[in-house]
Amino acid sequence: MDLQNTTNLVAAQAETLAKIRQEVNKVIVGQEKLIDRLIIALITGGHLLIEGVPGLAKTLAVRTLADALGLQFQRISFTPDLLPADVIGTMIYNPKDATFTPKKGPVFTNLLLADEINRAPAKVQSALLEAMQEHQVTIGEHTYKLPAPFLVMATQNPIEQEGTYPLPEAQVDRFMLKCIITHPSRDDERRIMNRFTHKQTATVQAVISAQDVQTLRDTLEQVYCDEKVGDYILDIVFATRDPKSFKLDALAGQIQMGGSPRATLCLNLAARANAMLHGRAYATPQDVKEIAHDVLRHRIMLTYEAEAEEVTTDTVITKILSEIPVP
Repeated sequence: MDLQNTTNLVAAQAETLAKIRQEVNKVIVGQEKLIDRLIIALITGGHLLIEGVPGLAKTLAVRTLADALGLQFQRISFTPDLLPADVIGTMIYNPKDATFTPKKGPVFTNLLLADEINRAPAKVQSALLEAMQEHQVTIGEHTYKLPAPFLVMATQNPIEQEGTYPLPEAQVDRFMLKCIITHPSRDDERRIMNRFTHKQTATVQAVISAQDVQTLRDTLEQVYCDEKVGDYILDIVFATRDPKSFKLDALAGQIQMGGSPRATLCLNLAARANAMLHGRAYATPQDVKEIAHDVLRHRIMLTYEAEAEEVTTDTVITKILSEIPVP
């Protein structure tokens, strides 16, 4: 493989990534990690789940990204009375000629914001998650392909329990990344206060097209992941399944179910995308470490005992990363 040629390709895309970041930063203050994860999801074609308390600009960040991308954008505010047809569409009866015609739902878009996804009942979540996995929707007797690129960015609020339906573990696995965002720093919050308490209208320009997104994805294909880095990824994922094999006996009683093969694929893809964000044509173990929590935190199921002791998946991942030898 020609590493120099790939380095030139990655360098050429750095300007595109800088433009996206610049536009998003016109509206979003701080939250660099969230913006990075949004861009990684875009480059890899993976779906993103954002969790955080209300008022942290989760919805605003996704909407701003959509504006900067110049892609078709739809938003669904999930509620307990939502039906699958409200998401994917349905067949409408036409009494004039006694025929049914398909009415496509908001899922037929490039970038879909699934707001408060845990408020929708299981049937609706399932309809959306199927579309995410298959990139197609069946309405009546016909199957329709979703537009390319197709990306779901979902938000959920962790503090409310009433009127919410937690995403099933098996289905949440279809999200490539789960990003947890916290309150901004004091300085960032001062900047937010100064910016939004005075009338300032920041206009976000569409700086890239669907074709540019495809170019970013083609460049990612060229980013190199060494066999040793691949083995490191496998060690991390296998340690979540069988901690004792990696001398992590303390974790054996805490993990009920480890990461799926999808975790391995996502860790590889996301690590390479992270390298691309940093202007490199090759992934390093540091890229794997930086992205591991977001890829794995929703793929590890803890035992009842671990939850009783208030152990979190993030704690488990940190322990694994500290113990697995870095190549």
